Amino acid sequence: MKKKLSDLTEKEKMHTLDMLYTSAAHIRGRAAAKLFLRDLLTPSERIMLGRRIWIARLLLSNHTRVEIGAKLKVSRNTIWRVEKWLNDQMPGYEQVIQGLEKEMDKRALQAERKRNPFGYAALKKKYPLHFLFFPEPKPKKK
Repeated sequence: MKKKLSDLTEKEKMHTLDMLYTSAAHIRGRAAAKLFLRDLLTPSERIMLGRRIWIARLLLSNHTRVEIGAKLKVSRNTIWRVEKWLNDQMPGYEQVIQGLEKEMDKRALQAERKRNPFGYAALKKKYPLHFLFFPEPKPKKK
């Protein structure tokens, strides 16, 4: 039987959220997180959460609402809601986006090494001491 949020007491809400947060805190690694979210959420819920993170990433990289709406085909209300969460100093979004940016940079560097085995990134990985005094250029994001 489905229960409405308004039907739950504060104690029940706190206990339920505590179980969720504790379960999520014990996830180690991308594969485990993928399995947990796949089992916990429906496919459309996973897509909606992913799109919110994508919207937050675009907002933090100074894209306009119009650009985001056109690119992701989302409503202004969705963009506004994500922007409101970001502006309300919700550190969760920003921490996730920072981690995501690091991961995307790492993947772009790995792709560059595969694509060009004699390029700067691949040679620096193979011969790190030779490149001690040269800063590594940022990989191009796709």
